[in-house]
Amino acid sequence: MNSKTSSANAALSMDRRRWLMRSSAGLASALGLGTAANLVLGTKRAYAADYKALVCIFLYGGNDGLNTIVPTDSARYNQYATVRKGLALPSASLLPMSGISYGMHPSLQGLAPVWAEGKLAPVFNLGTLYKPMTKAQFRAEPDSSTLIPANLFSHSDQQIEWETGSTSALTRSGWGGRASAALATQNPVISVAGSTRFGLTDTISPLVLPDTPGETFGAYVLETEAQKYAPNVLRKSALNALYASGQETDLTEAYATAQRNAFSVSERLGGLVAIEPGGAGALAAIDAAFKPLIDGPELTTDLAGQLYQIAKLIAANSTVGGNKQMFFARMDGFDTHGNQVAGGAPTTGNHATLLKELGDALGAFYSAMKALGMGDAVTAFTQSDFGRTFTPNNSNGTDHAWGNTHLVVGGAVKGGASYGTFPELALGGVNDVGVDSWELQGRWIPTTSVDQYAATLLGWFGATDSQLNTVLPNLVNFGTNRKLGFL
Repeated sequence: MNSKTSSANAALSMDRRRWLMRSSAGLASALGLGTAANLVLGTKRAYAADYKALVCIFLYGGNDGLNTIVPTDSARYNQYATVRKGLALPSASLLPMSGISYGMHPSLQGLAPVWAEGKLAPVFNLGTLYKPMTKAQFRAEPDSSTLIPANLFSHSDQQIEWETGSTSALTRSGWGGRASAALATQNPVISVAGSTRFGLTDTISPLVLPDTPGETFGAYVLETEAQKYAPNVLRKSALNALYASGQETDLTEAYATAQRNAFSVSERLGGLVAIEPGGAGALAAIDAAFKPLIDGPELTTDLAGQLYQIAKLIAANSTVGGNKQMFFARMDGFDTHGNQVAGGAPTTGNHATLLKELGDALGAFYSAMKALGMGDAVTAFTQSDFGRTFTPNNSNGTDHAWGNTHLVVGGAVKGGASYGTFPELALGGVNDVGVDSWELQGRWIPTTSVDQYAATLLGWFGATDSQLNTVLPNLVNFGTNRKLGFL
């Protein structure tokens, strides 16, 4: 991937996301009425003793978990290499994961130090599940069964179900949003990746902030001269008076409340999110951690920019407000139907490029949190539509599947071990949904649910068992096996 994106399509997607983010930031931001010059980061920061942050990184398109973490014991590696053929990563290229019989994709070099410190955990065969399900149970259920996640193998539906912690594509609120509401966090989920179902509640949308340092909320929100421009001053004063006055209907009062909140957020956070690497107010600890990914005032990849933004917000948590905060970031491009590996070289091809961006940015983010003394207070984790088929297709890629491998990073992570159950690498075996020869592609039935994954993260975050049952309605179907132990 070059400095910002690997293709015109990715550039178009990035532009669309930024338009949506600016549109979602609120009327006050769009009008450029906020002032926040006094909120830039200084050298002293106040941390609440019980502060915690969860950072979700959604890998849109369906990451190939089978090439992200690969078994290294001879029996399973040989099974892997035999089926994967040209997509198989050479065993010598895998980054060692001491203590377990697995290796990381060589492009995840940025996470190698995190594993060495025992602060990275892979979680195997995760996916959307209503309740534990065997292959026999899956095959016996009709397509219309509510016991099977709706529209399996569909990007849009499985993205929704992962983000909502549901097996219905009709669920509106996200499990991040419901957790934020249950725990009464001061802020909603903060997204630096556009609007997201993950952070949505029945009544509140996530707070959407720019994904790139240096960007403002709107047209001229932080330009000093624009703040002093007399018509802008009068406009802001008039709107403040309008929205402060009593409204005649519930709808107009709700609208006025939303606008007051937009003004408040713009004034409180505008200067903070605009800080660029090396610029006024930048923190040396964050800049040092992200240094390999900084080119002048810019970050070299989309995810690096998003995680840099989140790092600033965590460092300035006293300004952001609240002792618990959830964040949302994203990467696109994981629908690797073709050219997943190029020329048989393990660090070439589109999947290698994507994993390098993920590993480098997530590794830098972890280093920044540790340098700030907040490593134990911040946990980052991945989500994705689904896994990909064990068998490659005819285009040197992989197709849509189900169960997948995910990564959890942070100072509180119990690393040096794996969690969940790695699938049996047998086409037509107990984990493969297929029976007939044409469907034996290695689409693994998950052995661990999104609910158990989320419950482990939220339990660390501070949710009680009662709150978990409210936030994750399907969790009760997993009995006492509610949490996975990686935190």
